[in-house]
Amino acid sequence: MKLLIDFFPIILFFVSYHQASFLVENTFIGSLIDPGKSEVITATIVATGVAIVASFVQVSYHWLRTRKFEKMHLFSLTLITVLGGFTIAFGDPDFVKWKPTVLNWLFAVVFFISFFIGEKTLVERAMGNQIELPDFVWTRLNIAWIAFFFISGTANLYVAFYYGLELNEKARMDFWVDFKLFGLMGLTLVFIILQAIYLTRHISEEDEAIEETIEAETHKLEGK
Repeated sequence: MKLLIDFFPIILFFVSYHQASFLVENTFIGSLIDPGKSEVITATIVATGVAIVASFVQVSYHWLRTRKFEKMHLFSLTLITVLGGFTIAFGDPDFVKWKPTVLNWLFAVVFFISFFIGEKTLVERAMGNQIELPDFVWTRLNIAWIAFFFISGTANLYVAFYYGLELNEKARMDFWVDFKLFGLMGLTLVFIILQAIYLTRHISEEDEAIEETIEAETHKLEGK
């Protein structure tokens, strides 16, 4: 459920981009769009506007449900509003294309800085109340998140600006929009699964160590 909420603006961006013609022809959105703009620019502007609204809804929903703001949602809202605003104002898709890269690299920097601020890494602060793990495992997990965010941001940058240069503008934009949803979501799901497998192994080892300690203490008491 949380993953669906996190990807809510991206999903609506994808749907509204591919259904932009329908939205322009059958809703009030058509009156807000310059008819002289190309199909790609029109679709991008429509999708970006929908994503901005969806991000505000996402932040509001989370606050109403928990009475807290999630930093990831706020960062995403700020970036889509600023970069998306430039895309809408200037009719240039390049601004909004930068958003996933900037967001992912920003998180990579934040996770890296957590090594030097406070006694715990950001991963341990987020998950430490639910599970107990050795310090080296928390360190590895934090590094893994840094690598994941950096790779995700770099992948988006490559697809947005360097992939398929021989294709026309619409084909390249279509591919990036599809990658933005399925590619980045796929990377996220794969990473989460790998992290769960890694955590399961170490949690099992931790449980075994605890059981061995309990057995050893029990034998000591029985021998007294």
